[in-house]
Amino acid sequence: MVVSELSEQDVNRIFRALADPTRRDIVRRTLVAAISVSQLADCYQMSFAAVQKHVAVLEDARLVTKESRGRERMVRGNLDRIRQAQRLLDRFEDMWRARTDRLDNLLAKSDPAPSAL
Repeated sequence: MVVSELSEQDVNRIFRALADPTRRDIVRRTLVAAISVSQLADCYQMSFAAVQKHVAVLEDARLVTKESRGRERMVRGNLDRIRQAQRLLDRFEDMWRARTDRLDNLLAKSDPAPSAL
């Protein structure tokens, strides 16, 4: 399924990346301000390497970007990609709302008139 400018592979990467609560939290933190990987590692009870792996998954999904600032690698949320993901979710919501509306209409048509006592 190709949705707008996102390929099926892009969609899979985004959902895989956002499926993990730590990665969602990293996105949340990096949308507020750029933060170094070492500062991110201080926020979680896991190794620096584990945080780096989470960031790599997010970077692969293009939900965050990394840039060098001196000796540090700064992580920043990619707002454009988040907006693409939001549009994707909006389309899924529209699709399901349309389906439930059709089902409601179908059920209303097949509902027999209440009998008078």
